[in-house]
Amino acid sequence: MALHKGTGSDRRLSVSPFVGITDPLGAMELAPPVHRLGEGAVAADTAYQLIHDELMLDGSAKLNLATFVTTSMEVQAIRLMTECLDKNMIDKDEYPQTAELERRCVAILADLWHAPDPDTAVGCSTTGSSEACMLAGMALKRRWMRRNPERYAAGARPNLVMGVNVQVCWDKFCNFWEIEARTAPMEGERFHLGAEQAAALCDENTIGVVGVLGSTFDGSYEPIAEICAALDELQERTGLDVPVHVDGASGGMVAPFLDPDLVWDFRLPRVQSINTSGHKYGLVYPGVGWALWRDREALPEELVFRVNYLGGEMPTFALNFSRPGAQVAAQYYVFLRLGRAGFRAVQGACREVATYLAGEIGKLDCFRLLTRGDQLPVFAFTTTEDVTFDVFDVSRRLRERGWQVPAYTFPANREDLSVIRVVCRNAFSRDLADLLLADLHRLLPELRRQPVPLKELGVPASAGFHH
Repeated sequence: MALHKGTGSDRRLSVSPFVGITDPLGAMELAPPVHRLGEGAVAADTAYQLIHDELMLDGSAKLNLATFVTTSMEVQAIRLMTECLDKNMIDKDEYPQTAELERRCVAILADLWHAPDPDTAVGCSTTGSSEACMLAGMALKRRWMRRNPERYAAGARPNLVMGVNVQVCWDKFCNFWEIEARTAPMEGERFHLGAEQAAALCDENTIGVVGVLGSTFDGSYEPIAEICAALDELQERTGLDVPVHVDGASGGMVAPFLDPDLVWDFRLPRVQSINTSGHKYGLVYPGVGWALWRDREALPEELVFRVNYLGGEMPTFALNFSRPGAQVAAQYYVFLRLGRAGFRAVQGACREVATYLAGEIGKLDCFRLLTRGDQLPVFAFTTTEDVTFDVFDVSRRLRERGWQVPAYTFPANREDLSVIRVVCRNAFSRDLADLLLADLHRLLPELRRQPVPLKELGVPASAGFHH
């Protein structure tokens, strides 16, 4: 092993895991190229420090009130994930116990969502809810094709009914799989899909209706039971049997614990599939999601591939083949660690912080609440008409203090409405909420003093001033 020379000591070089490469002596005098491979190796500590320093420019994850994604886990969970970083989830023959943990997670979720038989439930892990939604959508389309072979062969175009507030993955699904996206616009103070709107958009080419348990726009639950009842009435009247998929990316891990009497899941016979994000309120670092079907009939058998891979036949239904096993192990850790009581405590604390923070912001005369954080621990608010600043000014000024709070405009038919949305996750404490409120109170006097925008005075933005 090579030794450092000329340093007055015999300190040994660390050996790199890359064969034949040892750490060069001394610090780099010139920065390495960043858009091309360098000619030589860089010391491991140097490479780490360069990237570490650049990443300091990112915002603080804990102060990121824009993301639904988990930003804090226990050290034991992190240790477990580290131990599983080299495991490929798809190698079920080589990692049978990781596959068993996945199966247990599916059974736990099936029981949580009242599947007819949780122990034989059909489901799988994914890299996130986006992939899970794609799988559920594919199953809906294939079931429709089975029921309507002549119409599909004749060129009928299948459609999917949903609210305009759905996550963008549903627009992707419709684009990628050539489905007509039938979206119900927002109207007045209704910011998500309603039962009447869902039924009105369905016809003989509808593969399904997507109901969202926790809209990313404002945190509200869509009325899944009412949507199913409206579709029951539609079937009685027309004979159309339209299945429902519930996008429970966030609410699927909140409602079972905080709203147990809310009927939205497999207790409704029309609900055929559900997805959730393990890396959102499932309390796991990204990325892991879950897709479940109420029974084997809901997932067409021809979509399940049986692959002879690395020594064993393996059924698989996923868009991704190779993917990490660490997050699946971490999901099972969280289920084992918390149990029902633990999840109730964690999600309840998130909701308490959300409702407290929303209530305090609602007391300010310059803001109007759209939601109050009493469904998802998420709420949205906008500015009143009598102030000279808007939500984008508030968001920009909060960022100066490190808070990442998104401001955005709602879609059709409420493009006139711009809001701020606050997501309260695990580890966003009451203390942090009070600090956010203090910063908000601190910046409001300055915002109130800013001049009225020219456009509000009726002056064109291009107008000049003459001496």
